[in-house]
Amino acid sequence: QVQLVESGGGLVQAGGSLRLSCVASGITFDRYHMGWHRQAPGKQRELVAGILSGGSTVYGDSAKGRFTISRDNTKNTIYLQMNSLKPEDTAVYYCYAIGSSSSSGYWGQGTQVTVSS
Repeated sequence: QVQLVESGGGLVQAGGSLRLSCVASGITFDRYHMGWHRQAPGKQRELVAGILSGGSTVYGDSAKGRFTISRDNTKNTIYLQMNSLKPEDTAVYYCYAIGSSSSSGYWGQGTQVTVSS
């Protein structure tokens, strides 16, 4: 079955950095667009960053200039490097996968990121 397993979340002070990872299994990884959404308490889930199967990237407004998404197709893994973290970045970060030529989509279980002021 399909699994997306996130890791790398934790507690960090404002201004610090974290790198999230998401390892996918059960899919043909290089045929999937991948990315990250996040959801803070009481708020809607929002796009953080996405990376297409061909490598193009897209960022949500909150991530531009601070976060970088990348993928390693040899490891079935995507990464989210988060720098200059702010308390408002506190959320559960979810990895997602969407088939580039199908409607199939999957979510990970999420990883908590907490930024203290």
